Amino acid sequence: MNDANVAAELDETDYWRAGLYALIGRLFFAAPDAVLLSQLTASIAAGGADSSAGDTVLGAVWAQLVAVCASADVAALQHEHAMLFVGVGKTPVTPYTSAYVAGVSPERHLLLLKQQLEQWGLAGDAATAMPEDHIAGVCDTMRHVIERGESVAVQKAFFDTYIYAQGRALCDRLAAVEPSGFYRQVARFTQAFLVVEYEGFAMVSSPP
Repeated sequence: MNDANVAAELDETDYWRAGLYALIGRLFFAAPDAVLLSQLTASIAAGGADSSAGDTVLGAVWAQLVAVCASADVAALQHEHAMLFVGVGKTPVTPYTSAYVAGVSPERHLLLLKQQLEQWGLAGDAATAMPEDHIAGVCDTMRHVIERGESVAVQKAFFDTYIYAQGRALCDRLAAVEPSGFYRQVARFTQAFLVVEYEGFAMVSSPP
């Protein structure tokens, strides 16, 4: 589904929500290239994604992330991403959300996630062609869920089970790691966005 079709079928809030999940997934999957950095830097002037949240905390952290993008060096970001997530042996931060679950084994959590993806017909999808519990993968799955118009209850269930607690724990770890610079800011933005999502789901699912 291209951006034009998504915009036509989703309301503005869901369009931006899907876009922010896609962006977060992209940033965790690989370091941003020059094109993405330029797009992010231009987004403030264009009235971009920060205007979608309607939340001053999220907007402020978004502005900080964009400011970092404006002065970022692509090669340095590639090195930082590799050092944090892709190093040989044990990396400082694992991007696999099963490592951050509580109350269930990582293996069981991953199995349940795979079963959910199979139920939705997303198992092996080109857009999620990475380990299913990679933070980029679960964010991209959430984008799919939003774009296909699943109910708030379905979105909330996936968010609560596979994204919120694990994503926040991952970001806590990332923010505390010394080599992270750009990705510390990515962690702050991701944390703020997840809180907005959590509060939004709580509002719409609470009885009047």
